[in-house]
Amino acid sequence: MATTPHLSIADDFTLRPANKAVLSSVIEAFNEDRDSAMAALPWIDMRKDINRQLSDMLFDIESASDADRLHFWSIHDKMGNFAGMVGVGDELQFSDSHYNLGYWVKPSFRSQGIAVLSVNSILSWLESRGGHFRIEVAVHPHNEAGLATAEKICSHWNGQTLEEFVGVELFGRTIPHKVYLIDLPQNGE
Repeated sequence: MATTPHLSIADDFTLRPANKAVLSSVIEAFNEDRDSAMAALPWIDMRKDINRQLSDMLFDIESASDADRLHFWSIHDKMGNFAGMVGVGDELQFSDSHYNLGYWVKPSFRSQGIAVLSVNSILSWLESRGGHFRIEVAVHPHNEAGLATAEKICSHWNGQTLEEFVGVELFGRTIPHKVYLIDLPQNGE
């Protein structure tokens, strides 16, 4: 079992294990750009209290951070400003996968490669743990920024892009998603 560690990315950003202390920053970021937040957090039900759902998400993440089912981080610049979230969870599409990967960067921090750098740090950490891990990245086909980021990550980690769309269940509906698979370690050992 592994506890979610602190990680660094480049010289200017750190990944801190996500917890309820960042709730106000997550709510602010959600309200700053609801469309991209909904793309990253498609399970959010807009008919219900958003603040409560985000609070529950952070509680669940913090509670599971020692159970090795979920590992989520809040991204912060060197001044401590919240830049987004990234992590691996257990909402899987395939039985032979270990984690699904998700990332969400605030608009004011986009176009700096933060998502890719964060994911590279996380995948390096997973790889350093030994053993085999299969990571899924499922992206809605209309989320162009998410697709571009997933392509970069998949290319860097020698992943594969599934040709067929995969149906992801959300609110009783099946939504087609583009899925990428990354196997760790990269050399297949």
